[in-house]
Amino acid sequence: MADTAKWWYNHKTGEVEQGPQSLGMERDGPFDSADEAARAPEIARERARAWEAEDAGGEA
Repeated sequence: MADTAKWWYNHKTGEVEQGPQSLGMERDGPFDSADEAARAPEIARERARAWEAEDAGGEA
């Protein structure tokens, strides 16, 4: 699928973009839908919590 059919979340502006419109360091994605891209900050927090839990489990 072409990049223009994917969605990104621009964490600098808080906007959802169709296709890669901004600098790579300013955006998260790609996502398959605009709704999923809009949830990017929440998804990132969920992943960070999972990584923290995984790291904490390995310190026994």
